[in-house]
Amino acid sequence: MEHIVTVQDAVTAFADFMEPTAAELDAIEREMPVILADVDLLDAHIVTLDRTPTELDNRRIRRARRRALAARVALLNRTASVSLPGGAA
Repeated sequence: MEHIVTVQDAVTAFADFMEPTAAELDAIEREMPVILADVDLLDAHIVTLDRTPTELDNRRIRRARRRALAARVALLNRTASVSLPGGAA
């Protein structure tokens, strides 16, 4: 009979080294509006999973999709302005 042993030590042995860096946390913070807009879009879709979407549901999905796209565009515009110093195009 084989014994099942825990691998907790092996899994958490490097936990101190696996923490996100300050740059990674800053990147997550910059992307947070996109993440939240995507969550809203998923919520709008989840509401309609078990029923036929009504016109109100369709409007909610369209609004959430527009907000998600606008958040992505805003993130890309901020990223582009940061990566192209001096306004070079």
